[in-house]
Amino acid sequence: MIFVLLSVLCSVLVSVLLKLARRLDIDVAQAIAWNYAVASALTALVLQPSLVTLRQPGAPWLALIGLAALLPTIFLALSASVRHAGIVRSEAAQRLSLLLSLLAAFVLFGEQLTAFKLAGTALGLLALLCMVWRGGAAASSGDAETDWRYPLLVFVGFALIDILFKRVALAGVPLGAALQAMFALALPLAFVLPLWKHLQEKTRFNRRSALGGVALGLANFGNILFYLRAHRMLPTHPALVFASMNIGVVALGALVGLLLFRERLSRLNLVGVLLALLAIGVLAWG
Repeated sequence: MIFVLLSVLCSVLVSVLLKLARRLDIDVAQAIAWNYAVASALTALVLQPSLVTLRQPGAPWLALIGLAALLPTIFLALSASVRHAGIVRSEAAQRLSLLLSLLAAFVLFGEQLTAFKLAGTALGLLALLCMVWRGGAAASSGDAETDWRYPLLVFVGFALIDILFKRVALAGVPLGAALQAMFALALPLAFVLPLWKHLQEKTRFNRRSALGGVALGLANFGNILFYLRAHRMLPTHPALVFASMNIGVVALGALVGLLLFRERLSRLNLVGVLLALLAIGVLAWG
């Protein structure tokens, strides 16, 4: 399970880096762009994917281009969510995006609906409602509206990414080839925003943001690599890997957010986190 732990650490580290970006004077848009340069290079060097399937007729280029456009966009949304709503809500919303993916599997891919999946989906939706709910004084504050909008954007965005991934997988494209194409296509798109800011706002490209992007790319790729290694080490226990990864991220994200960054959550928000853990467990073992 060491690879699951490393994947969890890398996933939470991404959120921590995004949370610290402003304090470290890192331009998030630049860091995200450089992140894809690092992730693309590491995919080629470490995974060494064969790109033969991408040259064949019927290759899912539309889905891959959609993924390339979504990735930097949702990364920016995740950064905004971490900054405004905190790591706890953002990590839980990201992991609960599997609920929309599951609903899409029923509607688009013909997957069977079971009692466990139905119960897990209901628990997950209730968890999401509890986590984004802002009551009392929080609801009257100026940031209350954005507090729940950003996690919901993360929730929907990561679900769309997962759905497009399923489309690519159903077309027979191996994961390594899909990642290589996706990161390579996302790279120029990710540089559009920092280039626009450079031209319009005279924002300079700087070494600190580039180094932040390298750290972000290493954590981002590490999350993917160690998750794949965990599945290879436990090929007969995919549900265990899935559950351990998602529950671990939500739990560690909650600890980091509450203890290190002193994020303030209501009792209802904390109940939402616990329901999220329960929902993931029910879905995995169901």
